[in-house]
Amino acid sequence: MPTRRTLLFASLIAATAASPVTRAAADSFPSGPITIVVSFPAGGSIDVIMRAVAAKLQQRLGKPVVVENRAGAGGVLATENVIKAAQDGRTLLASASSIAANPTLFKSLPFDTLKDLQSVSLIFRTPLVLVVNPKLPVHSIAELIALLKSKPGQINYAHGGPGSAIHLAGELFQAMTGTKMIAVSYRGAPLGLNDVMGGHVALMFADAGSVVGQIKAGMVRPLGVSSTTRVPVLPDVPTIAEAGVPGFEAVGWTLVSVPAATPNSIVDRLSTELAAAAATPDVKALIVKLGTIPVQSPPPAELQKFLASEIDRWGELIRHAGAANTL
Repeated sequence: MPTRRTLLFASLIAATAASPVTRAAADSFPSGPITIVVSFPAGGSIDVIMRAVAAKLQQRLGKPVVVENRAGAGGVLATENVIKAAQDGRTLLASASSIAANPTLFKSLPFDTLKDLQSVSLIFRTPLVLVVNPKLPVHSIAELIALLKSKPGQINYAHGGPGSAIHLAGELFQAMTGTKMIAVSYRGAPLGLNDVMGGHVALMFADAGSVVGQIKAGMVRPLGVSSTTRVPVLPDVPTIAEAGVPGFEAVGWTLVSVPAATPNSIVDRLSTELAAAAATPDVKALIVKLGTIPVQSPPPAELQKFLASEIDRWGELIRHAGAANTL
């Protein structure tokens, strides 16, 4: 019967024998073209930034890197497509934070987000700005809260679909301020913003970068940004936390993932290469220009824990809002 020392020695030999194979898999990666599946239509900030990242990734890896837009169902279609792909690291998913809301929002999903996906790299974060129609008689977060409390359930806000960062920011704002608004869902944030400008809806949370022009033109009035620090493209707009709602934070993010069975060595290689691509000066400048925030991505294992915590955090809020299992 083998002794404990014999078993330990055998395991060390096995680990040593496996390590060159593991290194070889990472060193030979990729064997062909890479596809980044973006869960949003072409032209949005996620699409524009991921195309810039893809170009840098292609330079670094020496293989074609293409971006494929597969929008719909809050990212479910894109996620399912990637999960069914080969587990070789050549099909990547670029998803928004709505992926963390989907497990609670949908009655059933054709996959298990945490079990079927492996997080690879956090590319950037997306702060939101709370804007109101200029005719609404408020000029600060404090004034807005006072107005909402004087008219509970009478003032509406727009969002770009259930589970979107914009929707969840509105729900979080109500929960933290003890207010109640009427949610008006649109097929995309731009349609909601049009109705805020037209006075059909009172207010909304919008991607900071997408609304700078309308703010400068006086078409909407900004009251606060949803991040914990001010946004470079809107330096004079306070954070909602500093403007009267301590602890408020509702920031979207874009995460790159691969099918869960992808070898760890390839996951680590992709993590390194994506981080380097996103950190190049021109890509970083583009991220800032679009009103989003560059980040230094944690390693894949920590990112998987981050995704789990986001699923828990937003799931609790969705249940509180009564929106769980509605899709």
